Amino acid sequence: MKIYDISQEVFSCKVYPGDPIPKKKKLNSMENGDLYNLTEFSMCAHNGTHIDAPFHFIKDGKTVDAIGMESFVGMAYAAEHHGVVSGEDAAEIIEKAKKQNPEAAKRILIKGDAEVSPEAAKVFASAGILLLGNESQTVGPENAPMEVHLILLNANVVLLEGIRLAEVSEGVYLLNAAPLNLSGADGSPCRAVLIDVVDR
Repeated sequence: MKIYDISQEVFSCKVYPGDPIPKKKKLNSMENGDLYNLTEFSMCAHNGTHIDAPFHFIKDGKTVDAIGMESFVGMAYAAEHHGVVSGEDAAEIIEKAKKQNPEAAKRILIKGDAEVSPEAAKVFASAGILLLGNESQTVGPENAPMEVHLILLNANVVLLEGIRLAEVSEGVYLLNAAPLNLSGADGSPCRAVLIDVVDR
């Protein structure tokens, strides 16, 4: 069994333009004679590797704590794509995933410098997937992410943004991208991992 850590390190992570960056502060340090080390940190819910809950763009959408864990934990399909993901591309990804493992087709991860188009978002939403992951800090165009977010989040598709899949081949994996249990939050950082449970 091989485990892939597909998360960014928090304090050196990528940050969406305009969002605050993660910060840490040493409250106690054994080097300074304290009995123990103690760290305080602050960050935006959407720094680094994180999930978007529907509440991020939808006034009455589900918050992080209201989403079932089955969205974040289960079989997933990693597909490589570079450039804009068209509606046709999205349909092909779904079909490839279904052929390999119908359960994995519920959680799609896109490897590469991909940008999900509104047309692709509609295909993913209509397919009833639970989660869509990508390597960018936003699933849609960085300069205009709202349309793609609204299409997916209105369909209760959880977004897993800022993952790192360079070491991961296309195929089926067990995903654990459980967020922190943040009551009322629109998003949450997570330590996302993929477990290779398939003989290749």
